Amino acid sequence: MVVEVHASGFVPAEWEWPSTWGDRSRHDRTPAIIGHEFARVVTALGYGTTGLSLGQRVFGITDWHRDGTLAEYAAVEARNLAPLPGDVDFTVGASLPISGLTAWQGLFQHGRLRAGQSVLAHGAAGAVGAMVTQLAREFGGYVIGTGRAADRQAALVFGANDFLDLEHDDLGDVGGVDLVFDVIGGDVQRRSASLLRPGGTLVSVVGPVEARPVDRLTIDFVVESVPGRLMEIVGRVRDGRLRTHIGTVVSPRRRPPCAHPDRAAQGKTVIRVRPRNVGAASLQARSGDARRDLQTPSTCTPSATSSKVL
Repeated sequence: MVVEVHASGFVPAEWEWPSTWGDRSRHDRTPAIIGHEFARVVTALGYGTTGLSLGQRVFGITDWHRDGTLAEYAAVEARNLAPLPGDVDFTVGASLPISGLTAWQGLFQHGRLRAGQSVLAHGAAGAVGAMVTQLAREFGGYVIGTGRAADRQAALVFGANDFLDLEHDDLGDVGGVDLVFDVIGGDVQRRSASLLRPGGTLVSVVGPVEARPVDRLTIDFVVESVPGRLMEIVGRVRDGRLRTHIGTVVSPRRRPPCAHPDRAAQGKTVIRVRPRNVGAASLQARSGDARRDLQTPSTCTPSATSSKVL
């Protein structure tokens, strides 16, 4: 089906993903339009499509070898879409799919988190980390967030029980934990593996785990689009149990271009392709609480090669 893009989430690491530049057979597919998560309106239905209708508000993730959500229109498989409630702003909707599903699948599907367990959440002030922290707390976990010193307040705002500054504190002071959720990799990942209690799990979203501690489980995974789970996540946003962390909102047509959003910036970057809808004031105010608590989002515009590619 074809959808008209209203807002698209952006992950800076997409520039480095092999799937951005090649297909499943590793054939070059440049020039590529990046972007995977979105909130939009259905404008055309493919043959045999059921469960969706023209004009319906939807959100989700495109195929990893297709991407293309930083364009005004994109072709998306219906199985990757979930209905977006009318009181959810498109900007909010576009910030949820990758961050929300990654946190959910890492914690519960792969990490098998149980109430009373401890979670070491790396990058707790980021878009994924904020989701990990909130969901782990909701389900009874004790969360130790990590990041830079400047991330401390953000991590605590989103519910971390404790915080460790990776630049100045000793990671070993954390002691034993039941689950490590890693979005950093490298030396931080290797040191974190040694903190796992027997039977504990290290979940990675940055590639295979080098350390293989005895009696511990290490898992790396790629997030999958699950429409039913997306509906659960957006339901939590609507009732206030979950807050999306939007750090930067980009309006390409109103601001001069810049290189790329800052990788070190807190929260999700969302490119707002079309004017924001005005029927979501209550939810937008709710999801904006975290932004007001942290600081006013910065803005910039990714460079464009044509009026269609944003």
